[in-house]
Amino acid sequence: MVGRPHRDRSRRHALTRRRTLLVLATALYLSAVAWLTLRPSPYDPEAGELLASVLAVLARSPATAWITFDVVEFAANVALFVPLGILCVLWAGPRRWWIPPIAGLVLSGTIELSQALFLDTRVADVRDLAANTLGAVIGFAVMLAVRTGRRCDSSRRRSADPTGA
Repeated sequence: MVGRPHRDRSRRHALTRRRTLLVLATALYLSAVAWLTLRPSPYDPEAGELLASVLAVLARSPATAWITFDVVEFAANVALFVPLGILCVLWAGPRRWWIPPIAGLVLSGTIELSQALFLDTRVADVRDLAANTLGAVIGFAVMLAVRTGRRCDSSRRRSADPTGA
């Protein structure tokens, strides 16, 4: 029992450090999302030209002609919200499965409404709501798979331990 207060203190310190990192990661992520979605143009002219060039090359082949601007935009919207699903699991745990889709829908709805009301150079689109919500759900699924994989590895190691420890 003598070592217990030290162990409790180090556990509290680890939790505080983890929470601080989580707050920083969340703030960084939300700042990046705001920067990407709430500025007048989604990308600079050079990036737009590069994307148009790549899509033109892809359009020449029947195997890749399906990769259009709409497909790229949808995929980018999905990818943008995968970290939100991951952060939701880190904050609330995997048992609160409803939080990532709700968070994705609410954040995306806020962005789309802001674009519609304040940014006449941007287009609010219901497909973005669907893509962003899907991204948050995928982030949740990734975290669930990672946690399940860790649990399986841990139980395999315990069952393989000949000492039974």
